[in-house]
Amino acid sequence: MSRELPNTREQFRPADHPTEHFLLTTVVGSYPKPKWLNRAKELAEEDSREFDDGDLEEAMDDAARLITEEHVRAGLDAIVDGEMRRNEMVEYFAHRIEGYEFNGPVKVWGHNYFDKPSVADEVEYAEPWLVDEFEFTSGVTDRPVKVPITGPYTLASWSFNEHYDGEEELAYELAGLVNEEIEALVAAGARYIQIDEPALATTPDDHAIVGECLEHIADGVPEDVRLGLHVCYGNYSRIYPEILDMPVHEYDLELANGGYEQLDVFKSPTFDKDLALGVVDVHTTEVETVEEIKENIVKGFEIVPPEQLTVSPDCGVKLLPRGVAYQKMENMVTAAREVEAELDAGEITVGYAGE
Repeated sequence: MSRELPNTREQFRPADHPTEHFLLTTVVGSYPKPKWLNRAKELAEEDSREFDDGDLEEAMDDAARLITEEHVRAGLDAIVDGEMRRNEMVEYFAHRIEGYEFNGPVKVWGHNYFDKPSVADEVEYAEPWLVDEFEFTSGVTDRPVKVPITGPYTLASWSFNEHYDGEEELAYELAGLVNEEIEALVAAGARYIQIDEPALATTPDDHAIVGECLEHIADGVPEDVRLGLHVCYGNYSRIYPEILDMPVHEYDLELANGGYEQLDVFKSPTFDKDLALGVVDVHTTEVETVEEIKENIVKGFEIVPPEQLTVSPDCGVKLLPRGVAYQKMENMVTAAREVEAELDAGEITVGYAGE
């Protein structure tokens, strides 16, 4: 069904990896911000301006370095900085794209507000969005760095469109901008880029639009660059198997929160891409034990063989207490390493749907 893409996983295997099997461990993106970083942002917004933009930049550098080191300490193979410089997954990018403007916060649920942007003019790529973030993170660790970037369909769907004839046209224009940004990231050395499209699961009939956007995004990207697609919160049967036609190497899916009730969706037809399986629930503060996470990892072998499985949380962990988030990551890595050893020893029988 889907096109065959080159293997991009092995470049992330540590040189001293102790087992024959390798389960790539990573995070989706966001991580709890240190409380002092939130306070630093408040200080930078005060009229007195005793704490200026340079001070805020230093605070964000410190936070990014701290969380990067926290991910390294947890043992993750591919890391991010926890998105310490980002506020919200659409708003952050809209501030950097010509054609967007802001008219004030919109209530989204409960007492939560989102500064929903409007597209008031033609969108244009005016400046790099994430290159500085990637270069800083790469400079403070020797681990591979993954770059999450909000996809064009979500950027279009979660904005007011006051310029283009429809959401589809806006999404295609934004896909061209995302392609430019990925080209800049690749030139800076990025080799693992994740497109976040949570809006796909809420409007599944538009998977064809997302597919067309991804074709544009992937155009010209070198074969050694790993592209992933993160989708969460939805009825996956509405987008599977159609998503297999999309030009990405890896699909990152939220399944732990639903108790893996949708696991069978991906068993027929064969899941012939890599699967980044959510193995810890980001919606609960209860820390899963290593044994519980191992059981979740093994569920992934019902869909793909070990060489196609990536281990990650369900989604970003930014709403969890920081200590809880760290313990989930540490237990997740420990579980993955133990499963690898048990695979080497022949103690785990792999019976995936493609056999």
